[in-house]
Amino acid sequence: MTTSTNRIHSIPLESDPSIFTDLIGALGLHSLRFTDVLSLDVADLAPTGALALPQPVYALIFLFPTSETYERDLKAKKRLARLDGSQYSGSGPAEPVIWFDQTIHNACGLYAILHAVSNLGPASAEYMSSGSLFKTFLDSCIDLDPTQRAKALESSLGIAEAYRQAATQGGTAVPNAEDEVEFHYICFVKSSLNGHIYELDGDRNGPIDRQGDLDGETDLLTGGLQLVNSVIQAGNPHFQLMALVPEQ
Repeated sequence: MTTSTNRIHSIPLESDPSIFTDLIGALGLHSLRFTDVLSLDVADLAPTGALALPQPVYALIFLFPTSETYERDLKAKKRLARLDGSQYSGSGPAEPVIWFDQTIHNACGLYAILHAVSNLGPASAEYMSSGSLFKTFLDSCIDLDPTQRAKALESSLGIAEAYRQAATQGGTAVPNAEDEVEFHYICFVKSSLNGHIYELDGDRNGPIDRQGDLDGETDLLTGGLQLVNSVIQAGNPHFQLMALVPEQ
């Protein structure tokens, strides 16, 4: 997806869990992997289910088709927020979640991955090596406002190269960076500070607290599946869902 503020174009990331896993490895995370979620029934995915996922589930990445109306609506809302002063400006470790404003065209897969691994909470000490590419980057931009944080990501040559290598993998022809793509990645995480489930999408005006949509449900997998189902029932039957889980 693109907005008028895009300054850099990138190759879209193929929706392959192994590519996503390779990318977080290149960023300096270890003992984590992405895996396809093959059911929307939480009983199937529970430890005793036929399609059990490793536990805990740290993030869900949801890929779904967009439309011109969807994109136009997001652009209008973001533009209005800039004009009326309601643009999200949160920063620092006291924010419930860490969010990145997407300013790189076609890189929504990268932003979804960054949202997933930025919000591991206390578990980050287990999976994120000190001095690694991503840990160094995250420490340097945690206190920055969204505009400065976006510029820091644009300027990270290490992350850009890791992403370039990941984006040129896969079984389909590599598209041009300037091409428009019909699918969009977003991420669901659970805040380690307030226990709420958030939708993280760099094309929106900041993180979206979805707890009010979940009738008190606080389990990320259960709540995330509810949110995914609500999108599908609204007319988006073509989708892919991945989970960030421990390597086992």
